[in-house]
Amino acid sequence: MDQPSFTDIEYGNRRRVSRREKFLEAMDATIPWASWVAVIEPFYYADRAGKRGRKAKPVETMLRMYLLQVWFSLSDEGVEDAVYDSYAMRRFMGLDFAVEQVPDATTLLHFRHLLEEHQLGEKLLAAQNEVFAQQGWIMRGGSIIDATIIAAPSSTKNATGTRDPAMHQTKKGNQWFFGMKAHIGADAGTGYVHSVTATAANVHDLDEAVHLVRADDEVVYADAGYQGAAKRPEIAENEDLSRITWQVAPRKGVLKTMTDHDRVLASRQASVRAKVEHPFLIVKRDFGFTKTRYRGIAKNLNHLNVLFASANWLMRARAVALMG
Repeated sequence: MDQPSFTDIEYGNRRRVSRREKFLEAMDATIPWASWVAVIEPFYYADRAGKRGRKAKPVETMLRMYLLQVWFSLSDEGVEDAVYDSYAMRRFMGLDFAVEQVPDATTLLHFRHLLEEHQLGEKLLAAQNEVFAQQGWIMRGGSIIDATIIAAPSSTKNATGTRDPAMHQTKKGNQWFFGMKAHIGADAGTGYVHSVTATAANVHDLDEAVHLVRADDEVVYADAGYQGAAKRPEIAENEDLSRITWQVAPRKGVLKTMTDHDRVLASRQASVRAKVEHPFLIVKRDFGFTKTRYRGIAKNLNHLNVLFASANWLMRARAVALMG
């Protein structure tokens, strides 16, 4: 929207800008839209080929609407209504209601299904990591791996009368959880996420460790739940992964018996491992993804890839803001 509307002028005279608008402005300025659009475009127009009906909405418009849905944890109908109601969201999407309307919920549904069908969430995360590598924002050589539980609805009040068969329950401490696990690998230098997998909640963290490290990693930091990772056959028998030094946190009972020097080293390693908690915090607190939105692992994994890619962009935007 090159020429400001009366609404833009009216909102420009406000004394205070909302946190939502500041967040959307930061993300708009940080994300290289051409890179992400290029990932989706071949699949988007191939899917539309030969179909009759309305002219396809621009890829970037649909991508921006989908990201609003992801960032604010909205339903298909909910994000459509929110764009109509929110000036900040309308501006983020670049819509002028005098020219075009918000894509409807069904159009967004088809777009989301396209992303899920072709696993484009994973490709968007890979494209984001490629940009970070080209700009020198990632420090290669070390990773941090961790997992978190994402709850799933345990109610059977649905069409099938059953809980999601892909989800399972697990015990953590003295509490039982039903749902899935999000496993991530993050760059040890910056904390940016480079790998994401998802499993049922009862899958052990060690089972996913091999999928979260990079071939050129020299050291991997992990909490006490990853004890024995270096001895796993899929790691010990791999030419690249077997050379990795595993800095796994000692269990509390062992920590008490360690010398002062070893405790200092353990504390320094803990400060490195702490970086992996920041992406989890953003995904759960800022983006509100504390409970699965869809049935099955695959759809939620696509959602997680976009969430963690977005968390990386948000961390980058905040870092740039701090540097002035």
